[in-house]
Amino acid sequence: MSEATERKVGMAIMAHPDDYEFGAAGTIAKWIREGWTFHYVICTDGGGGGSDEARDCGPAARRELNKLRRREQRAAGDVLGLDQIFFLDHIDGQLQNTIELRRELVRLIRRYRPTRVLIPSPDRVWHPEYHVKRHHPDHMACGDAALAALYPAAQNPWDFPELLDQGLMPHQVSEFYVTGAPVINHAEEIKDTMDVKIAALAEHKSQVGMRIDDLGKMLRDGARDRGKEHGMKLAEVFHKIVNA
Repeated sequence: MSEATERKVGMAIMAHPDDYEFGAAGTIAKWIREGWTFHYVICTDGGGGGSDEARDCGPAARRELNKLRRREQRAAGDVLGLDQIFFLDHIDGQLQNTIELRRELVRLIRRYRPTRVLIPSPDRVWHPEYHVKRHHPDHMACGDAALAALYPAAQNPWDFPELLDQGLMPHQVSEFYVTGAPVINHAEEIKDTMDVKIAALAEHKSQVGMRIDDLGKMLRDGARDRGKEHGMKLAEVFHKIVNA
């Protein structure tokens, strides 16, 4: 058995605070209950997620919003039982799949050596049930960079050789779980952690505000519909890639 399959360590790479409270927190909470240690990696500073009616969007306002969203994400992480949250602080709304971003992701993957990693899809999905938010350019840039970091860079000593000098040896992640993918091949039962998912989302007050009851119902209904498709009560779905 390899080192990777022995380690119950997971990592979720996302563009913004709250992305996985919407997309995969039921699964993450379930795995944590099963004894997994889980880390979040958030690529942007969240400073572009304020009110649509805002008239002051300057640097000071964005810094305050960034601080607020960090606090909210940490509170959501406490609800889920996350181990650590890493904020990379790229500018919200301007995320790109750059070599610098890939290097940051590879550094974290090699340092914490997860077995499972969740990432957003780098692809658009032209399906009626997918809201336009699924096409956010930050999400796709994050997914593209994360996939490139996972394979081949994290496991290839010739990618970012300077990391070897820092003692960060190559690491092969065994399983990738892609959210919002065009092709779904895996479902997780979340009937026992749906309430935890909604409670974690409720901590993002700047984003959900008084809409949490409506959003909770929407998420529960969606999980029920996906569950029916996969013989489960409530489900979150992914494209799972086994990196053999």
